[in-house]
Amino acid sequence: MLFFIHFIFSLIISTDSLYINSSEFSINKYHYLIEAEGVQLSIEDVMSSKDFITLENKNVNFGINKDVVWLKYDLINVSENDNKFFFIKNPSLDSLNLYVVKDGIVTQTLSGGRLYSFDSKIIPSKSIIFDLKLPRNEIITLFLRVKSINKTIITASVNDPSVMESFINRENIIFGIFTGTIVGLFFYNLFLFFSVRDKIYLIYVIHTVLVWLAQSSILGYTNELLWPDSVWLKLRAGVIFSSLVSVVGLWFLREFLSTRKFVPKLDKGAYFIFVVYSFILINAFFISITLSYQVLLVTQSIVVLYVLIVAVSVLKKGYRPARYYLLAWSVFMIGIFLFVFSEMGIIPTNNLTAYIMPFGSALEVVLLSFALADKINILKKEKEDEQAEKLQILNQNEQLIREQNNMLEQKVRIRTDELEHALRTLQNTQSQLVNQEKMASLGQLTAGIAHEINNPINFVSSNITPLKRDIKDIMEIVEFYRSSGQREFTENTKKEAKQLEEDLELDYVLEEVEQLLKGMDDGAKRTVEIVKGLRIFSRVDEQDVKKVDLHDGINSIIILLNSTIPSKIRIVREFGELPLVECLAGKINQVFMNILNNAVHALSDNLDNISDPKITVRTKPFADHVIVEIEDNGPGMPEKVKQRIFEPFFTTKAVGKGTGLGLSIVYSIIENHKGTLEVVTEEGQGTTFIISLPIYQNVPKNE
Repeated sequence: MLFFIHFIFSLIISTDSLYINSSEFSINKYHYLIEAEGVQLSIEDVMSSKDFITLENKNVNFGINKDVVWLKYDLINVSENDNKFFFIKNPSLDSLNLYVVKDGIVTQTLSGGRLYSFDSKIIPSKSIIFDLKLPRNEIITLFLRVKSINKTIITASVNDPSVMESFINRENIIFGIFTGTIVGLFFYNLFLFFSVRDKIYLIYVIHTVLVWLAQSSILGYTNELLWPDSVWLKLRAGVIFSSLVSVVGLWFLREFLSTRKFVPKLDKGAYFIFVVYSFILINAFFISITLSYQVLLVTQSIVVLYVLIVAVSVLKKGYRPARYYLLAWSVFMIGIFLFVFSEMGIIPTNNLTAYIMPFGSALEVVLLSFALADKINILKKEKEDEQAEKLQILNQNEQLIREQNNMLEQKVRIRTDELEHALRTLQNTQSQLVNQEKMASLGQLTAGIAHEINNPINFVSSNITPLKRDIKDIMEIVEFYRSSGQREFTENTKKEAKQLEEDLELDYVLEEVEQLLKGMDDGAKRTVEIVKGLRIFSRVDEQDVKKVDLHDGINSIIILLNSTIPSKIRIVREFGELPLVECLAGKINQVFMNILNNAVHALSDNLDNISDPKITVRTKPFADHVIVEIEDNGPGMPEKVKQRIFEPFFTTKAVGKGTGLGLSIVYSIIENHKGTLEVVTEEGQGTTFIISLPIYQNVPKNE
């Protein structure tokens, strides 16, 4: 019965019609029309056109250009299913419009292509698929408008849903195997890179990632998986990643085969190729993708030959790692040539040319991984040989070394004696300088005490004379009252007494006596305070670690330095609630004295340049230690001076004004107290000394 229907229709239907009689039907005969440049044909114009050219071929390559191609298919569905899928195997076509025509009337208008949203596809796949309703035993004409800036290779078929599902699953499985291979190699060589820290593995890892991106873009999977809604990337991903994988491949070639060492002339050719790929990438980003794709295909062919020549040349030089690399590149070279020739239309497109690049790329990265492993083995063998050679040389030199040891030991003994003598001399010199520094501090301390005691003593002595005069006047009044008291007081006597009091200004005298006595009292107290400060500072009676109030020591130092501090300099105390600290009080006071004295000198030398010179002493308590900060707003120190201030004998003062041991001694004292001393300074920003002292000393420290 089916044969009879087929026979009847064959009498009335054009012989150009193709019969769809199975669940999978590849279209190998169709008509095409290329739209003239600048002319935009409508479907009505195309339907009435007589310019279609008939082709009998499973697929045809219309080249890499911007031409708009119209394809015409005459179909008759004689199968049992009228629900069909029209399948275009090339996923890199940009935009397709399918018009289903029956009896001269457009019954369906469908659109597709890689530029359309992934969500709009009837089947979630990278492939271009149209859902058709093909009535059975009726003539249906399909007009397909194709526009693409890349290759225009069209392979069409009409299939049942089950066939399409099977085909998509098969493609996904193949791609999954390819992706799994790439992922495995990626993580394996990434682990090797972090293990051996050889950049060749990092280059290989980058190359592997780019191989996957390039092949996935060519197959259309990146449009499905990574950027389903990015038109810009859909158009350019293939060109961009194909160029980048070649660039990184050349980079890998140069590093793996050491081309700069073995073939320096050929190595320079890589720079020209890098320039060409730069042109391709810039052109793809900003100008013409079609031109970039055309140049890319030609460049890929040239690069394949260039790499082959370089690998062979390096192998001839005797560099063994080139063997695996040459094998890997030969496989990849075959894939590239077949792919390029199919893209350019030199050979027909089929399943082999469609999948040769992913297969070749996967095999290439596998073989390159073997090449890296082989290179490691070669380097390991070379290293072992080198170590054996070095061991032999060491054995030869061992005897010579033994012979020289006796002579060297004798020289060492002589030199050691000389060094010990020099060390003793240096220690004696250092001890003398330390003593000199102590004596200088003691002299400064004595001068301060003398100055401070002299003022109150002068104050007392200068008040003695007027005090005697006033007392004498008072005594005259007392004597007068005594003599007058022996007789009876009269009015005249009272007047005389009153007149005498007025003449002597008795009230003023009494007030003056009071002020003088107060001044003498203040002077005496001042003297006592200075002596007390001196005693606290020196602590001559305390040679063991004791609990000390650091605030007392700081205050005593400020009192003793008062005579050397210019009146413009302010001393600001910001004291916290400090606990008693275990320390050698005399040593710690020496620390405060040196640092405060340095701050005073720094400010005194720059009084004209500082509007408000001041020294801030700040204390802070913590759980197990205390902090003492001595900050000045002086000129600060440059970094090169800051790095050396604790070195013995280093000083920035003029000759005769300092030995350079003050801060060195300070650092040693703090270190012996298990504390820390930090300097924060910047030129023009002042200086801060931060002293950290533990509250308790585990082991008492004696001088």
